[in-house]
Amino acid sequence: MKFNRRARLDPSQVSDQRGRRPAGRTAAAGGGIGVVVLALIALLTGTNPADLLGGEGGDASGVQAEPGSEGELERECQVVADIDENPDCRFVLYVNSVQAFWEEYFAAAGQQYTPATTTFFTSSVTTRCGTASSQVGPFYCPGDQQIYLDLGFFDQLRTTYGGPSGQFAEAYVLAHEYGHHVQNLTGQMQRVRTQSGPDSDAVRLELQADCYAGMWAHRATTADDETGQPLITELTDQDIADALAAAETVGDDYIQERFQGTVTPESWTHGSSEQRQRWFTTGFQTGDVAACDTFAASSL
Repeated sequence: MKFNRRARLDPSQVSDQRGRRPAGRTAAAGGGIGVVVLALIALLTGTNPADLLGGEGGDASGVQAEPGSEGELERECQVVADIDENPDCRFVLYVNSVQAFWEEYFAAAGQQYTPATTTFFTSSVTTRCGTASSQVGPFYCPGDQQIYLDLGFFDQLRTTYGGPSGQFAEAYVLAHEYGHHVQNLTGQMQRVRTQSGPDSDAVRLELQADCYAGMWAHRATTADDETGQPLITELTDQDIADALAAAETVGDDYIQERFQGTVTPESWTHGSSEQRQRWFTTGFQTGDVAACDTFAASSL
């Protein structure tokens, strides 16, 4: 993957709350994260996903500051070349690229895309979906329309899950979460009725988000900054291979086999490794949202 060093970054699309801790442990109104986004850690630990969130009710409006990196990305990530000095600026680039793609895609359909902020945190974070531990992994909260990510997840993806080390694996994960944002904007999330099983709506939702991530990859080199400069100038076959390898390591069957020694399809919430790879590939090859209608697919 090659970046355009002259392109400008928009760090306002990222909220850097690393080094902060939530002011409380309770959730505000707006709905829970639910089985779909908590299933990964539940599979690994046998934990009830609800136990990873704070209680119901109360005020989730604030965080208590500690020494950390608040504002660092805003100061240090102005152009793509800043990645040389602060490698975390590459995550700003991923976010900018994915959102630039969806803004253009919505506009071409005569619709308006509503941007979503990505919040970086450490240990735990308070959202309108509850107070979430970093053990949850990256997730999207429909209640506040934000993506939440502890960047330490990518170290775990490589070391604990045996995932790839390439940077495009990171981009795939963020593009998948933004796929959930698109699903929220377009009403796809409301189609979920069944929460587990190889043919469940929960699995269809996750596979559609993988397909949407592939759609972005299909057009990643055409996603521009605010001045019309492309952010990413080249994707290689190895980049796509890294995305597919990441999709493999977050497949339900892969995780169950690796950590439980058995595969139980009736508990799947995200889909098998093969399914996740196949739907990412569908989006990447077609670049067409209609091809990503997993809810209408007779076979996943």
